[in-house]
Amino acid sequence: MDQEYDAIVLGTGLKECIISGLLAVEGMKVLHIDRNNYYGGASASLSLTQFYEKLKGGAEAPASLGPSRDYNIDLVPKFMMGNGKLVKALVHTGVAKYLEFKAVDGSYVMTAKGKVHKVPATDGEAIKSSLMGMFEKRRARSFFIYVQDYEEDDPKTHKGMDLHTMPMADLYAKFGLEEGTIDFIGHALALHLDDSYLAAPAMGTVRNIKLYSESMARFDAGSPYIYPLYGLG
Repeated sequence: MDQEYDAIVLGTGLKECIISGLLAVEGMKVLHIDRNNYYGGASASLSLTQFYEKLKGGAEAPASLGPSRDYNIDLVPKFMMGNGKLVKALVHTGVAKYLEFKAVDGSYVMTAKGKVHKVPATDGEAIKSSLMGMFEKRRARSFFIYVQDYEEDDPKTHKGMDLHTMPMADLYAKFGLEEGTIDFIGHALALHLDDSYLAAPAMGTVRNIKLYSESMARFDAGSPYIYPLYGLG
């Protein structure tokens, strides 16, 4: 074992792995160690035996559950956006070469009336979807075209609107969108947790929607989300 390193990284959680990878890409000699007998830190993927050791006080897993190696139990399950910063970091550091991802086949949303709808992934699904009426679909289409064409450094695409100051509620109103459509866009596409974003500048929400669209296009799947086949850890 070498005695000298440019950097020593303790722990194999997500942040530590990204830092280690970035340092290695820059040509540094990195020692990356973990005190646990598994990788991943707080976001590890555990076999069934490791899971019982960590959370069940060392109890043995029931034989009826099958072989331990058949399990990859994520302590912090989390989807990744197909074109998000995390995926870009994994590609940049070369870590993506050692991972297999699966695109999530689809995502769903529940309306205020309690009905579950598939989030449309194609023009055909959008036309058939009962999420919106026909006239509302036309208004929503105009909104999405505006967002898709919007470029921060090209004033011609702004249509006279300053999204850095305009509240998101005003942008919705500009296109005459209904409350149900606003809920769908804000929470199913822009992924906001509550409605406080409506009073915030529209730029943040527009970026989120563009990220959703770019992630859909990157893997040409039924949703923008991907997941490591063998767990996040």
